[in-house]
Amino acid sequence: MKKYKLGYTTGVFDLFHIGHLNILKKAKEQCDYLIVGVSTDEVVQGYKKKTPVIPFEERISIVEAIKYVDEVVPQTSMDKFNAWEKLKFDAIFHGDDWKGSKMYEKIENKFSSVGVEMVYFSYTKGTSSTILGDVLNQLLLKEQKTAK
Repeated sequence: MKKYKLGYTTGVFDLFHIGHLNILKKAKEQCDYLIVGVSTDEVVQGYKKKTPVIPFEERISIVEAIKYVDEVVPQTSMDKFNAWEKLKFDAIFHGDDWKGSKMYEKIENKFSSVGVEMVYFSYTKGTSSTILGDVLNQLLLKEQKTAK
């Protein structure tokens, strides 16, 4: 039997890579039913100040196709407690890059007051959508210079 009945995780899932897959797999290993919130383009624009490369509807389709995912919902706000009020999950899974930050300490305290566990997974070393995006942009600039 798995530790949690209902788990939740979120992400942009832009330029989907092995790190994304690893988090989804690890989360599903710990819960019977995994709900994944995919950030809308507006949410990403709001906190990252950039638009994802892959449009929202395509990112939703990609995440829905992953065998570890039971349900996908739009993440229309960065307020994870608001998501809990709607979905009532037992655990929320997150990458450990935020662990120990003031923002996440507040979130952890709020979740623990309602019995929700915050579970952190270590990030897959050497891969990120930001790195992939930077490499693609460099290649595009190089191509544009060569074409002139």
